[in-house]
Amino acid sequence: MARITFSCLPASWYCSVSLLSLGCAPRQRLLLLLLLFITSVLFFLGTYQRQLWGPQRQPGAHVNKYLSIAESMEATDVLNPALNYGIVVDCGSSGSRVFVYYWPPHNGNPHTLLDIRQMKDHDHKPVVKKIKPGISTLAKTPTKASDYLHPLLSFAAAHVPKNKHKETPLYILCTAGMRLLPESQQAAILEDLVTDVPLEFDFLFSSSHAEVISGKQEGVYAWIGINFVLGRFDHADEEDATVEVTTGSQNQRPISRRRTVGIMDMGGASLQIAYEVPSAITFNSPQEEEAGKSVLAEFNLGCDVEHTQHVYRVYVTTFLGFGGNMARQRYEDQLVNKTLSKNRFLTTQTGLSEDKPYLDPCLPLGLSDTVVRDNRTLYLRGQGDWARCQEAVQPFLGLHNGTMSPGGVYQAPINFSNSEFYGFSEFYYCMEDVLRIGGQYNSEKYSRAATDYCSTKWSTLKQRLDNQLFAQQADISRLKYQCFKSAWMYEVLHSGFRFPTDYPSLRTAQLVYDKEVQWTLGAILFKTRFLPLRDLQQETLRQSHSSWLRPSFVYNHHLFSLCILVVVLAILLYILRLRRIHQRELRQAEALDLLWVEEGEALLP
Repeated sequence: MARITFSCLPASWYCSVSLLSLGCAPRQRLLLLLLLFITSVLFFLGTYQRQLWGPQRQPGAHVNKYLSIAESMEATDVLNPALNYGIVVDCGSSGSRVFVYYWPPHNGNPHTLLDIRQMKDHDHKPVVKKIKPGISTLAKTPTKASDYLHPLLSFAAAHVPKNKHKETPLYILCTAGMRLLPESQQAAILEDLVTDVPLEFDFLFSSSHAEVISGKQEGVYAWIGINFVLGRFDHADEEDATVEVTTGSQNQRPISRRRTVGIMDMGGASLQIAYEVPSAITFNSPQEEEAGKSVLAEFNLGCDVEHTQHVYRVYVTTFLGFGGNMARQRYEDQLVNKTLSKNRFLTTQTGLSEDKPYLDPCLPLGLSDTVVRDNRTLYLRGQGDWARCQEAVQPFLGLHNGTMSPGGVYQAPINFSNSEFYGFSEFYYCMEDVLRIGGQYNSEKYSRAATDYCSTKWSTLKQRLDNQLFAQQADISRLKYQCFKSAWMYEVLHSGFRFPTDYPSLRTAQLVYDKEVQWTLGAILFKTRFLPLRDLQQETLRQSHSSWLRPSFVYNHHLFSLCILVVVLAILLYILRLRRIHQRELRQAEALDLLWVEEGEALLP
């Protein structure tokens, strides 16, 4: 029978093991099993020790923001169980859109927000869906609100992993269209959503997650979104511009942190502006203080309300009727009214026939146009005088003694020597579509380009359009009203908001990092700002538990080595005991043999 000998054991432990059975004594078999058990325990301890003392991510570890941006352009890995999701429905005046966002676990730095990104599908396209008309059209039939949003919510549910639905927050935020409805109709629509949506979808949704937000909130969310994308809520590096911020606490010293950017957005109908006000404001009168409170928003973006390092004071307001198209409409209305009034007392009848048009300084040179109001037609001929156009549009700003912004609304002070602004929509179109100087704003360069454009013959401008010398999105309408809009933008900026003509820190843009930044991103950042605190508390509990394990279970590698030494000594002592037993048995056997010999000799004859 084949035998295997354990030559690694001490000499007194030699025993043979058959392929069919162990040839060891019971004590030796027990000792062998004990050794195997001790070896397994030591292997487990070594593995656990590597887990405890292995490399771990440090809180607040620096993340390359450009790498993060590149990653956000890839399709979202829905198989990653660590990702979290959130849904925002923007219920606007003309339609509703759903945005799906995701974020990895919080990085452990209590001074940073969640790294929220827009979800991308398999084709690397944003997970967004829009429906028309707006939800405000259901004012008379509020019970159909949940049915109206069903396609959007089904779309979102199909993209968010099913096992994540219960922990995915859903926010339904309504804007301008709903704000125009009576409060009773608003409440009826929201009540239907709060009641019926949870019956069909398993998202994290409650009554506080469905609301009609104010224009002020919308502006704040837009401000949060752009500054988040630009990384202005991160800690400042040495080369970054900073500001000294004073909070409402009297005992707290000013905080030095990264300078945020202000935003200006001029659409077709309205104009918005939002920017941080770092210093406390001193009001000149109770009336001014009351006006200031309505346009100032103070909020804490930190995860802990007890800490004021992340309190932001933002001026935000909307000017209805100050968009590019509405401003032109108001301008034309005044032209019609003034011309008709003058013609009552004059015989020239200027503007009432093609051969005697009204000379409009805000239309390109030689352009013929008409304005129809109440079945009356005003004939215009472009004069192309940008300087006179500036003078003509100034009255429409509604300035009051030079102390108020457009429309007479209170404007918080701006530190023009230490600030930065981004201009969107018409600010960008005015500079880029025709003038082709979008990007960094320079008032002298802009004025020169606008003056040259306005004074160019209309026939030449049309020829340039046919030759595709303008931006792709430029059309006949843009060419017609470019002269007026460029003057309007200039006056809004420098006469309305009182920006110095040598202001160096305004950049016009359409996209940020090649993507459109929606106010919904700022909304979900604000809504989830407390979630990192929950994660940090769980992390603290886990760390305290593991720190208790370290000293009590394996209190550093010295104690671990001591445990091994004790086990080895115990084994050696047991081996010595076995050898003594073995030697005693040998002596007893020799004594017995001697007795047998003596007895045998006595029996001999």
